[in-house]
Order: sequence, then structure tokens, then C-alpha cells
Amino acid sequence: MSELIKTIKAVKAQGVKVSLRTKENFHTTILAPNYPLRRWLNDNNADQVERSYIRTLATKAPFSTGLINAEIKEIEDNASLSEFRYQGKLAIGLGIAYILDTIVISLLSEECWDCSRIELEFRCLDEVGEIVSKTVETIHASRSCHIAEHTNLIQESKERIYQKVSNGSKIWEQREQLFPNLVFCDVVRKQLEDILTGQLELQPVIKILLELQKCCQNWDSGYFNLEGYPIEESGESQGTLEQYARERTFSCPDGEERLFERHVKLRFCNWRIHFFPEKPGTVIIGYIGRHLPTVKYRK
Repeated sequence: MSELIKTIKAVKAQGVKVSLRTKENFHTTILAPNYPLRRWLNDNNADQVERSYIRTLATKAPFSTGLINAEIKEIEDNASLSEFRYQGKLAIGLGIAYILDTIVISLLSEECWDCSRIELEFRCLDEVGEIVSKTVETIHASRSCHIAEHTNLIQESKERIYQKVSNGSKIWEQREQLFPNLVFCDVVRKQLEDILTGQLELQPVIKILLELQKCCQNWDSGYFNLEGYPIEESGESQGTLEQYARERTFSCPDGEERLFERHVKLRFCNWRIHFFPEKPGTVIIGYIGRHLPTVKYRK
């Protein structure tokens, strides 16, 4: 289990929000003879931190949960006219990962999982009822070093996702996937949704949020320092805080109201993104929009 956890953490370190899709009986996975995953989770002799990590891991089961894709549901229900096999055995999870173009993470329980890519046999019926078979490849990892091999692929995949974001509503809808280390206040939703397709502020806002995400995922202790990132950051003067603190105080998702003094400047459009570094690995976004009033700028 330690290697599995290291592998998952290696994916997260790439700035990817991890949500595992598993089979429904995931907890019955056999780790050793007569020792299923469920028993390991309750084994006081096993590492408590690792057991807690697996318990809190976001998992979705069955594989098709939350997906609007009839093909995936049919494959999962073994009702499809196509199938995937690995080493001669039906491989539903691997096949669904191939369709979703995502990474498969395996528990390193057998030698056949100790690889960074997996070749699958894909079989389906063509229009005249003949069986067509071909070999396809899916990206795989069972060790953290496998994830290191896929770094460029992961980053390219993320870039494709960013390029598909067409307006502020999409940013909000995909915020957890795009910026897994950023937490957005509810008030930001409307501010993002007001950014329309083709609006000049869209790409600069995405770029700044991406830089904040990069810095945040690398922040493991001390001060949240944006030095070295292509961001122009500023705080507020004492006079502005005394006069306009209310305009910079936002209710956060945890119910607490915080003063968002630190902000990034988007000079070409006179916009600001106010943020609050909550703790290493987490930054809260409190405001995205026009320059808030200061003692020198009263709108």
C-alpha cells in the first residue's frame, strides 16, 4: 500500500486533482492471502497515517459514476459490443481509462503491474458483425517513478484542458480540476460567470490563477512567496485597510470571514485578484474583478 500511496501523491504533486474511479467492491481487494483491503484498514498493526490516507481518498465507484457516457456504462455492465483485455483477461477498468484518456494507477500486487504503459487488446463488432481486434495503449503507473516518466504527458494534458476553457462559467465548473490547490469563495462564482466568451480578461485571469496554483502546489512551509513567478503582487496601505477593509473581507467556504489584503494586479484591464494563503498547499481566492477602492483610487 505504501507504493500505491507514493504513486498517488506523485500524481498530486503534478498539480492534478486525484479522484480514483474504482470497482464497487474496491474494499474487497485482496492484498495478501485472506487479507483484503477492508481488513488492512482496520489493522492497528498497519501504518495509521497510510490507513487514514486511503480512507479519505476521493473514490468513485462504479467507474461510470458521474459520467454521461453510454459506452462506458455498457462496458462496465458487460453489455457492450466491445471489450478490452489485458493478458487474455477482461480489463474493464483499463479499458475505461483508455476511453477517458487518463492515467491508470494499479496496486503493485503482481509483476504484470510493474510498468509505465499497458498494451490492451481491444475487440469489437464491425457493421457486418465481424470481430475486429487491435492493440491499444494506456498510460499506467504503479510506482512514483512511473509518474515521473509521464510528467510531460500530464502537463500537455493539463494545457489542453486550459485551452478548452471558453468563459468564466467553465472556470467555476472545472475549478477543482484546473486549480486543485485553490479554494474559491462563493462570491467569486458570480464574478467568474460574468466573464464571457471572448472577453479580453478571460485568458489573463486563467494565467494568474494558474501561476497561483503552481506556487501553491510547491508551498510546503513558511511564507507564501510569489517571487520568481510572473505575477505582480501587492498589499494594501494602512490607510486603505483602515478605510476599505470591509470591501476586502469575504466569507470563506469554511464559514470564516477573512481580510484579503494580498492581491495580484492585471494592469492592462485594471483588474485585481485578491487571495489569502490559508496554509501550505491551500490558497483561498476571495475576489476577481475591477480594482477595489483605495485611498488613492475611489472608483
